[in-house]
Amino acid sequence: QVQLVESGGGLVQAGGSLTLSCAASGSTVSINRMGWYRQAPGKQRELVAAIASGGNTNYAESVKGRFTISRDNAKNTVSLQMNSLKPEDTAVYYCHVILGSLFTSWGQGTQVTVSS
Repeated sequence: QVQLVESGGGLVQAGGSLTLSCAASGSTVSINRMGWYRQAPGKQRELVAAIASGGNTNYAESVKGRFTISRDNAKNTVSLQMNSLKPEDTAVYYCHVILGSLFTSWGQGTQVTVSS
């Protein structure tokens, strides 16, 4: 019912910046929380940042102060501004939404590679 498409991934050198965007389409009226997760090879998927419909945010400690999440409720989009990137940030980043309180939806993922 809700489709998520990420964009903005790529290759960047350590210390650089990158912005990820996610566009939701379909039955978007029920979207509650929007966020970003990431998964590196051999590691578990982890929460990077999330933002509620009212604007409250939370971040992983490893990215706090470097990443900023934002959303545009009118356009059904969520973005992640990533600054001061580190090689440890290399992963596939996934957009995620909570629909009401029962359902979730995932994007296909976008690769972020940070070289040293």
